[in-house]
Amino acid sequence: MIGQIIFAIILLTAIALVTYNARKIIRNIKLGKPTDRSDQPGVRWRTMLRVAFGQSKMAKRPVPFVLHLFVYLGFIIINIEMLEIVIDGLAGTHRAFSSLGALYNLLIACFEWLALSVLLGCVIFLLRRNIIHVKRFFGVEMTRWPRTDANLILLAEIALMTAFLSMNAADYKLQLQIHSTSITGSFPISSLLLPLLPENPDSLRVIERSCWWFHIVGVLVFLNYLPYSKHLHIVLAFPNTYFSNLKPKGQFTNMDAVTHEVKAMLDPSYAPPVSDQPARFGVKDITDLTWKNLLDAYTCTECGRCTAVCPANITGKLLSPRKIMMDTRDRMVEVGKQIDKNGSFTEDGKSLLDNYISREELWACTSCNACTEACPVNINPLEIIMDMRRYIVMEESQAPSSLNTMFANVENNGAPWKYAQADRVNWREGL
Repeated sequence: MIGQIIFAIILLTAIALVTYNARKIIRNIKLGKPTDRSDQPGVRWRTMLRVAFGQSKMAKRPVPFVLHLFVYLGFIIINIEMLEIVIDGLAGTHRAFSSLGALYNLLIACFEWLALSVLLGCVIFLLRRNIIHVKRFFGVEMTRWPRTDANLILLAEIALMTAFLSMNAADYKLQLQIHSTSITGSFPISSLLLPLLPENPDSLRVIERSCWWFHIVGVLVFLNYLPYSKHLHIVLAFPNTYFSNLKPKGQFTNMDAVTHEVKAMLDPSYAPPVSDQPARFGVKDITDLTWKNLLDAYTCTECGRCTAVCPANITGKLLSPRKIMMDTRDRMVEVGKQIDKNGSFTEDGKSLLDNYISREELWACTSCNACTEACPVNINPLEIIMDMRRYIVMEESQAPSSLNTMFANVENNGAPWKYAQADRVNWREGL
């Protein structure tokens, strides 16, 4: 009974902490401006199933795709057994679903093979990060913490899978000693560990219980670590892909304030809607972004696929689309902490522009959409980049000289070139 009480306290505490952190994340995402992503629900469900569940965009790199599939499916499916573990912990039972008979044996066997695939995948990922040094895992934005975070998660998954297999191995050996003719479960992988375990039943019980507690507590700790980790994408990848931008890539949105001004110019009878807040052209800080931009930032996996295909980054320029998303998330978290402390956000002398993202980064972007195409969870860094450019041009009038020249030519000549409209066909005279 004491064990059940302790387990209930740990479980309820973990659920309370997860709920608390989830509410803060939702609050931070809602700092963004509204945007409608409720159209075409059928297309959105198919996009989520294909991109988030099916990981279709990961398949462009076959080796990481297969490894990630092993880790992703293995970890998710194995944790279905968490339901049985929770019931055992609260009710004081042992293998509560064993009455399923042959189906239960099949499930445990599948869980063990999946646990092995997770172990192998995580070990290879650790080697890729720390021995092979895959280039896209490094960069100016990949400071010590992001690299440590990735390693911690991989080591935690290895430890959890090892505990799961060790628990099964000790339980299997105990069953062989006590009632060898009636074994609950099927243990194709953990049975290989039997020679490594002691023969003493008491020692086996200690190992089995210790691994059981380590596994369940480890999963609950892992769950509460997610809000502080890039691995939050395990949860947010699904809503993020569902709310993907379904418009053609490269199609930019019109600003409502500008649209109303143009309509008023064309139709003197048009009455623009009255707003208490002055319109801001573009984005300076996170509150100027949409909630979907902020959801993108939280969903970023920091995999570096966007930066790896960015032509600006490849040619040595400062821009890294991954850094854009990480900076947006860092600024959002900073604003959220101030709200937690003061009850509301007050100007702190900082902004996403300049304090986190430099103008050199923004103007290095070629707007090719390679980053958006490469992202495995449909994040769109280009939206943030272009809206911040809008602010620089329309609010501050600080566009680069080359753009100012183009703007002047468009205004005076009706085209980006310096020639007057009447002179545009003069080149034919020499033919």
